[in-house]
Amino acid sequence: MRTNPTGRQLRLGAELRKLRERAGLTSTEAGQLLGMKQNQVSNMESGRMGVSPDRVRLLACHYECTDNALVEALTRMTNDRKRGWWEEYRERLPGSLLDLAELEHHATSLRDAITARIPGLLQTHDHAREIFRQAVTALTPPEIEHRLSFRIKRQDVLHRPDPAPYEAVIHEAALRMKVGGAAVSRQQLQHLLEMSERDHITLRVITFEAGAHPGSGQSIYYVHGPVPPLDTVYLDQSHGLAFLDAEAQLHKYRTLFGRLDAVALTPGESRDLMHTVLQEL
Repeated sequence: MRTNPTGRQLRLGAELRKLRERAGLTSTEAGQLLGMKQNQVSNMESGRMGVSPDRVRLLACHYECTDNALVEALTRMTNDRKRGWWEEYRERLPGSLLDLAELEHHATSLRDAITARIPGLLQTHDHAREIFRQAVTALTPPEIEHRLSFRIKRQDVLHRPDPAPYEAVIHEAALRMKVGGAAVSRQQLQHLLEMSERDHITLRVITFEAGAHPGSGQSIYYVHGPVPPLDTVYLDQSHGLAFLDAEAQLHKYRTLFGRLDAVALTPGESRDLMHTVLQEL
């Protein structure tokens, strides 16, 4: 029995619960179909008990789920038994950050939309260190270094072989904000320009001239799973981190990203603006 399931294990259990509820079955009724006790079904759906690929397929059959792509995606989620690099931080960082790294590791594509800062996956060492120094909750120097090394390791998802496509929409304000001073800002802008040239990375800027726009003031991270029902929205807020996966929420943020695309500059125009800001520093 697991005492501390990961975010991925929790998500698998939650998706199995959704399938059961759509079938109109109670956990007791599901247990009877499977030859299990009600508490075993509850433990499976809460991520505390492991589940095999065959059992996932059996559940899907009993629940009359005809979405074969979803079922196969769920079976693949049962096979991730080896510990990821993020586990070395389990006693040093909040569990939600570890869940984010695990989510990114398995993503098929990633989308960021940030107003007032550079996305974490694109931050330089010095820029990120200054961000952590200004955290709402004061961090000690060792805590800052733990968070910094964790953030840099997360960036491996953009550099590994066959990386997932990554798209970021950044506001002009984030480009012009002198985080850490002019020298750090120049280094950060140069890094953005270099990353924007990579085939799997798309950077687009929303200018001041665009005025008010959808999602302003929010930091939104959309992580695509193997099938749309397994997508996740990650919100980084001052009071904590939130993961959203209800279909209505996913639809809302898919729509929001579509509206952001309509007001953002093209990738080429965005690079031109970054060059201009860099020259003005």
